[in-house]
Amino acid sequence: MDWEQWQHSWDRQQEWYMPDREERIRVMLDLVEAAAGPSPRVLDLACGPATISRRLFARLPAATSVGIDRDPALLRIAERSFDGDVRITFATADLNTADWSAIFADEPFDAILTATATHWMTATALARLYRDLVKLLRPGGIFLNADHMPDPANPLLNALDDKVQQAHRKLASENGALDWDHWWTTAAADPQLAEDVAASREILREHTTGQEHPADWHLTRLREAGFLEAGVVWRSVTDAVVAAIR
Repeated sequence: MDWEQWQHSWDRQQEWYMPDREERIRVMLDLVEAAAGPSPRVLDLACGPATISRRLFARLPAATSVGIDRDPALLRIAERSFDGDVRITFATADLNTADWSAIFADEPFDAILTATATHWMTATALARLYRDLVKLLRPGGIFLNADHMPDPANPLLNALDDKVQQAHRKLASENGALDWDHWWTTAAADPQLAEDVAASREILREHTTGQEHPADWHLTRLREAGFLEAGVVWRSVTDAVVAAIR
């Protein structure tokens, strides 16, 4: 596959898990535009193949973005599919390390966005990350995190949502979408990605199991980190987008 096909394949694989994925990104970009206008400087945090940046540029062509991730295969797809686009740069960084943000200069970001990444982190590492992010945003800047945030106080609703998601995934599979494991198997078979996929799988094997938290947990940690305000701006039964203002 070419690099645009890999982008499309990744989108379909992610939508296998999140049928409302585009809606949550739209809500995030609505708030970025409201907070920072037509030409924001954005940090695409744990960017993967830079899905958020692609939607950002489609919405706000004058925006600029810095994409960071630790996964070499997903960064390869991002770099090749954005080849020649001066609006975006990429860097390798591990958010689990205390000095990950040392790669940035003093110029602050208008917005920091991330999706389906923080549930891979432990509670301690994520609380530290939120403190790091305050330092990278300008006053009035916005942070947005779209992720799995199930509320354990709602087991019956969570069970119903699980049935809904299973039905969606069955239909998506019948229509040719790949799940996570099959997507990575397919990527490993592509000679242009095989070496990077092998490195990606090694990183995953060494990865510490993360933790999911309800939205209220995130809001508390964001306020403790120094954000002026934090709230839920979108949610389904088990997923949410939380926003915080610097």
